[in-house]
Amino acid sequence: MSIGTVLAQLRDDFPDVTISKIRFLESEGLITPERAPSGYRRFSTADCERLRFVLTAQRDRYLPLKVIKEQLEAIDSGDGAGNGGTRLLSTARGAVAPATDFGARGGRVSRESLIERTGVDSAFVTELQRNGLLVPGPAGFFDEDAVRLVEAAAALTNYGLEARHLRAFKVSADREAGLVAQIASPIAKGKGTGARDRAEELVREIAALSVTLHTQLVKAAVRGVLD
Repeated sequence: MSIGTVLAQLRDDFPDVTISKIRFLESEGLITPERAPSGYRRFSTADCERLRFVLTAQRDRYLPLKVIKEQLEAIDSGDGAGNGGTRLLSTARGAVAPATDFGARGGRVSRESLIERTGVDSAFVTELQRNGLLVPGPAGFFDEDAVRLVEAAAALTNYGLEARHLRAFKVSADREAGLVAQIASPIAKGKGTGARDRAEELVREIAALSVTLHTQLVKAAVRGVLD
């Protein structure tokens, strides 16, 4: 199959996949399609299934590429080959938390739907927006990440925190994002094949480490308070 044919086969399940993404995964060694004498890539059915494995692991398990590559190497060596790697994928644990998945979140969530789904009132949503924690899109709609944010913020209010107290989290997040941007932006602007995909993968891994570091620092600080 040509790369265009593979793209067409994957698009229904992975709408965001692009030719650039496929080339990037090849450059990272996750797939190795053959080359025709003319230089064009020729993908086998096995190559296509391998791509599905990689894209599924990223989308559903939030795994960084280095972990996915280890899974594929285990399949290639015979571990899990009898079930097409399904067992490996289902039991894989990556270094990336679900909160650090940067794939597009589908859906347009209206303000009314957001309130209904999270169980909060309109005043609480207004307070989150006023304090800069919740920002609708250009058309006034929210996304699935906004639903998770409101749920977490509402849960924190059960411990006596108010929306204004949560601004500290926003300030910290903005500072962390600025640090990540300093590292990833030059890579995203590069001219090499898959520069954007490489930058996104880097952001995914740095964000995962950032979440881990943040968690450990909070735990250490809280232990100090309790002591």
